[in-house]
Amino acid sequence: MSKILTRRLVQLYAGLALYGASSALLVVAGLGLEPWGVLHQGLAERTGISIGVVSIIIGAIVLLLWIPLRQRPGLGTVSNVFAVGIAMDGTLALVPEMHGPVARAGVMVAGIVLNGMATGLYISARFGPGPRDGLMTGLHRRTGRSIRLVRTAIEIAVVVTGFLLGGSLGVGTVLYALAIGPLAQVFLRVFAIPGDGAPSAGTSAPRRSILRR
Repeated sequence: MSKILTRRLVQLYAGLALYGASSALLVVAGLGLEPWGVLHQGLAERTGISIGVVSIIIGAIVLLLWIPLRQRPGLGTVSNVFAVGIAMDGTLALVPEMHGPVARAGVMVAGIVLNGMATGLYISARFGPGPRDGLMTGLHRRTGRSIRLVRTAIEIAVVVTGFLLGGSLGVGTVLYALAIGPLAQVFLRVFAIPGDGAPSAGTSAPRRSILRR
């Protein structure tokens, strides 16, 4: 196995694990989740299933929607479905409940920054987009609508549905929306893999695309 391939695999799974852990920190902070996290939490509240398992189930359902969109999953796509949810539940089992506004705000900021780092790690590995990101790019191609419009429509629908189910909206949701793009852009440069010009199988989104699990 080449050094570049080894590095890509390490970045892939480190990024997925960190993504799940960072999402869990936002849950612990209790100040609002990222858009898909709102939906996952709402469904978890309604069903009694852990939020990590809900994430896995939703990821699998979204991946099935790739079939009519003729999207090609990669190793990262399939791994994403399981690894993020497992890491999320594992982190929630280990991190204690936070009390006080300062502690909760600190955990929230840490969760957002680490989520940006995870995004840079995962996308730079170039093993295919996450299921939700692939849904966005697939709908963009099939409908002819802009990425911005498709992404906005999906995330509004996800947030509204999640909120109605009992998911958490708050300052963390707003800060995440404002910060994740710039953070991911920085970490994409930090974790870029030099000397690997060949595209990976299943990659259908541009490298600058932001991971949407």
